[in-house]
Amino acid sequence: MNLPTMRVLITCPLPGIAGDRLAASGVDVIQLGDSTVDDASERGLLADVDGIVCTLTDRIDARVLDAAPRLSAIATVSVGRDHIDTETAARREIDVVTTPGALDDATADLAVLLLLSSCRRSTEAEADLRAGRWHGWGVDQYLGLDLMDATLGVVGWGRIGRAVGRRAEAFGMHVLHHSRRPTGEQGFVADLDDLLVLSDAVSLHVPATPETHHLIDARRLDLLGPSAVLVNTARGSIVDEAALAEALHARRLFAAGIDVFEHEPEVHPRLLSAPGVTILPHIGSATIRTRSRMAEMAVDGLLASLGVAVPSPADSRHADRNTLQERDRP
Repeated sequence: MNLPTMRVLITCPLPGIAGDRLAASGVDVIQLGDSTVDDASERGLLADVDGIVCTLTDRIDARVLDAAPRLSAIATVSVGRDHIDTETAARREIDVVTTPGALDDATADLAVLLLLSSCRRSTEAEADLRAGRWHGWGVDQYLGLDLMDATLGVVGWGRIGRAVGRRAEAFGMHVLHHSRRPTGEQGFVADLDDLLVLSDAVSLHVPATPETHHLIDARRLDLLGPSAVLVNTARGSIVDEAALAEALHARRLFAAGIDVFEHEPEVHPRLLSAPGVTILPHIGSATIRTRSRMAEMAVDGLLASLGVAVPSPADSRHADRNTLQERDRP
């Protein structure tokens, strides 16, 4: 007797060859299109789904999981999984697959971009240039901060934090780091408050957990001081956005570079109007190679969890490209 074909729901078009790899595996693919996961659950589209490929914008909560009784694996095209009810998934013995390591370099590069932009006031200078407010070179214009011999404090000494540290050292910065557990490495600072006081700039690289919610609040922003820079490419909830906006408006902080927000896609209005802030729309992993690799890792991990053979690259290239609709080809 033939076993029923596995069915996999994709919540968005997949970049690179990830979609082809999924099609070549022989599973039935359901492309969500413009609908949301909530819509799919209400319409009963999850009733016979064995796997889901999602992103961090898809809220996979208990209600969604209850609508998918056959579900045995979820793959998210992200490192974080705070958008998934992992407790319910674990209770249901549903595997949750993430993409660790794939975005380390791209995110570290962006953190350094934000650090440079914040220190050198490039966002402010470009805005003035575009608006016709620049009337020629002046000796006291757009004076920023040097990276050479400055101290960078890295909060979270995982793969991305270390990658940022290596890049900062190449600019001649002194690098300190803080993590929950002692690292035994040079530059470790056990107390976060001490790290903030010692640093000219701070880059955040910790996950979103109850313990890290508003880890950087008004009190800790004041520890940084008016000549310091804050960079966040980790999770928006780590920083109290209202307190950050107030510190920038009051000039109690020199500048900030922010790529993530607590209530995406909403951004605190006072942060949008704050001086000295460079803000980006969560593009830390947004390179062609990185996003393609993340999608491939998610698909391969999902297929492995479902017990489906992962196709070779050659099989993927010759897969029927009509199987998936609305493909995103970079």
